[in-house]
Amino acid sequence: MTAQLFALSIDANDPTRLANFWAGVLGWETADGTTLVPNDDTGFRIRFLPTQEEKTVPNQMHFDLTSQSPEQQHETVARALELGGRHIDIGQTPEEGHFVLADPEGNEFCVIPAGNNFLADCGFVGALASDGSQAVGYFWSKALNWPLVWDQDEETAIRSPHGGPKITWGGPPVQEKSGKNRQHFDLAPPAGGDQQAEVDRLVSLGATRIDIGQGEVDWVVMADPDGNEFCVFPPLT
Repeated sequence: MTAQLFALSIDANDPTRLANFWAGVLGWETADGTTLVPNDDTGFRIRFLPTQEEKTVPNQMHFDLTSQSPEQQHETVARALELGGRHIDIGQTPEEGHFVLADPEGNEFCVIPAGNNFLADCGFVGALASDGSQAVGYFWSKALNWPLVWDQDEETAIRSPHGGPKITWGGPPVQEKSGKNRQHFDLAPPAGGDQQAEVDRLVSLGATRIDIGQGEVDWVVMADPDGNEFCVFPPLT
């Protein structure tokens, strides 16, 4: 049975602080102080995991938060700033209409203006916008059994058949990977599934098993065709 995306995990120097920031921005509840549970059809949790490593390069993926009106866009920006976020400059222009911000640990995210047709009906978390190749978009479409909803000029996007955010990949040029990503997907087979069979299936699609020093754990650490880490856990209960 195809694995499900049950969490997006984010490395954090202060997991509780970052969880509180994102709970305030998204309006989600915290399950245990460091895990956020969606209050909409986003479909996956956000987990903040402790790390001593400092952020030094742009993240491989970032949130695109949507707006229903200009007022809501400015309200989202103001709320993020009040909670400890800040404006950053990544070369965006005023004509693009979106605000680029960073959370308290520098993780980038965008607040998209109203009227964005590509993210229409995707919810407040409109997309996980990712740096990546066309091949990796194809891989994740097969890995999650999510259909491609965009495939043009080497840019790809997938979306769960049940709705929620899109996951997008911008195509070339793909930034050279520098160390372990601070964000990764956590997958697990549904109840009654087989973890090893799922790992074997993902390998057949182009993933590899990797060692990042995880030791003896009950999850398997893997990398997608672009080298982005992800984990496969035992079946969900």
